[in-house]
Amino acid sequence: MFTGLVETMGTIAAVTDQPPGRRLTVDAGLVAQDAAIGDSICVNGCCLTVVAIDGPRLDFEAGEETLSRTNLGSLQVGSSVNLERSLAAGDRLGGHYVTGHIDGLGRLLERRDDPPWAHLRFGMPARLASQVASKGSIAIDGISLTVVDVDDDSFTVALIPHTLEVTTLGKRTVGDEVNLETDLLAKYVQRSLQSTSGTIS
Repeated sequence: MFTGLVETMGTIAAVTDQPPGRRLTVDAGLVAQDAAIGDSICVNGCCLTVVAIDGPRLDFEAGEETLSRTNLGSLQVGSSVNLERSLAAGDRLGGHYVTGHIDGLGRLLERRDDPPWAHLRFGMPARLASQVASKGSIAIDGISLTVVDVDDDSFTVALIPHTLEVTTLGKRTVGDEVNLETDLLAKYVQRSLQSTSGTIS
């Protein structure tokens, strides 16, 4: 479990094909300082397991399913990624509960920079619209953000200068794909409503 508060941006140092998956080597900075084999790290919103450590570099293995359903499949050497260690019991929860299980890919449709802020609109799969609400939470590439407005297939967020500086969203351009995870609470509410209305198949 994570909070969506990015600790640092890492850099992809190597990408090694291991069919049907890939091994990603990340220069992880401070996130690597107390890492151990088997730790869960949120990488661009995806929960991955540390499989090797070499100083500040952490290795992760991503399977075929993960590569096809997230933007991890498009990462190259030099790509930046958002990193967050898993939540420890008793830690402050400054963002919202993020599981690291991606619900779908979004795409940046519009970017309006209003220095030092920025306003971004993302397209999303229509099936996720019922789980996204104005003033609710969503994780974009592992970043906990508040939704400004939402329609049937897109939503907007307003980014403060700090978020633009310390996460990958500062560099995102129109057309870029991002990993989306909707709010865990919204999933359970939707499930409950489906159950009471008898629409579960």
